[in-house]
Amino acid sequence: MANKLTMTTPEPRSWLDEFPVRIGELEQAHLRRKRHTVVPADGAYLVVDGQRMLAFCSNDYLGLAQHPALVQSACEGAQAFGVGAGGSPLVSGHSAANDRLERALAEFVQLPRALYFYAGYACNIGLVPALVGKGDAIFSDALNHACLIDGARLSGAQIHRFAHADLAALECQLAASSATRKLIITDAVFSMDGDIADIPQLLALAERHDALLLLDDAHGFGVLGPQGRGCLAHFGLNGQLSAVAAKRVLYMATLGKAAGVAGAFVAGNDALIEWLLQKTRSYIYATAAPAMLATALQASLLLIEHEDWRRKHLQSLIARLRRGLSDGLQASCWRLGKSETAIQPLLIGANDEALAAMEGLRARGLWVPAIRPPTVAEGTARLRIALSAAHTEADVDRLVSAITEIARTGADRKAGQSASVPALGKIGPE
Repeated sequence: MANKLTMTTPEPRSWLDEFPVRIGELEQAHLRRKRHTVVPADGAYLVVDGQRMLAFCSNDYLGLAQHPALVQSACEGAQAFGVGAGGSPLVSGHSAANDRLERALAEFVQLPRALYFYAGYACNIGLVPALVGKGDAIFSDALNHACLIDGARLSGAQIHRFAHADLAALECQLAASSATRKLIITDAVFSMDGDIADIPQLLALAERHDALLLLDDAHGFGVLGPQGRGCLAHFGLNGQLSAVAAKRVLYMATLGKAAGVAGAFVAGNDALIEWLLQKTRSYIYATAAPAMLATALQASLLLIEHEDWRRKHLQSLIARLRRGLSDGLQASCWRLGKSETAIQPLLIGANDEALAAMEGLRARGLWVPAIRPPTVAEGTARLRIALSAAHTEADVDRLVSAITEIARTGADRKAGQSASVPALGKIGPE
């Protein structure tokens, strides 16, 4: 008897099988992100995947993350409170140290009250939905950080996105909106470009159109303004707000950047902060930040306030870098963004070129990761140079020299390639 052919039905293709393909597509587009194992070394140095590197990527703008006073305070906090909070703030996690920190933060930014969160991202994605919802309106700068964008989406409010820093467009949107509750959300210092929002004008628009202004000062707190009190102090607004204006401002900042530890806080008038305490899900339903971090942050606030030399040194380094790259990149198509802050974006353009520049710096012992879409817009891949008070002038000069050399080599290579290719009108026989 002849063997019967066994017919097999192919298993239906699952959507789960798409992930390897999609990862391959990211790789092809030079968009696959890779983690690196990092160990802090001395000064501005890191050990990255076992290699000692001079790093220009940390948000530790004042060089406080490894400061002995913070380490000692964290140890003392751990001895007094343990290493975990054990519960959410409204159950058992709001320690005496956390309470003292909230009072110190409010006093530092000269606003009536503050609320301390375990993380900046959690802070913003919780704040926005607690403030507005369906039927309300949000007005968001196009270059806002992802946590503000995600918070806006979670809220269910109608989102009006205005072109970056285009306050005329924002005013038109505010005037056209019929929503009773209007919320303007913006970075104070934009994380990928380093420019500073026009906060006095934003506040004026908020007053004119009965809106609330939420400022994310993650990259300005500790760095901007007298004693590092942040963006409001930078514009002379802290402690100067009228009773009317004060109720229109919510000030948020993170504590893992210039403050050198972790967490975030939001500050404003008592009624707003009380409402957020009652309604912010990412505050209510998450375990509180450990008290050991709060004790370290109290030590950090003292250093931020009293060691003004750190900000002066940082400003000197910013000017030195900009002068050096302005001279060194004249023959290059790379462009240094217009920033007065510690964030200095070097726009390169193509993803592969940004990665090549990063690898060129890495080969020279410099760690400056490339930033690519979707973090930044298509065609604007860049090196995000972050300066710190931990850097020296020699460190900055070394970086400028390396970037100049890599940019010149790339320009020479492109020129050689274009010279070897005939012009379009000359292809083929005449």
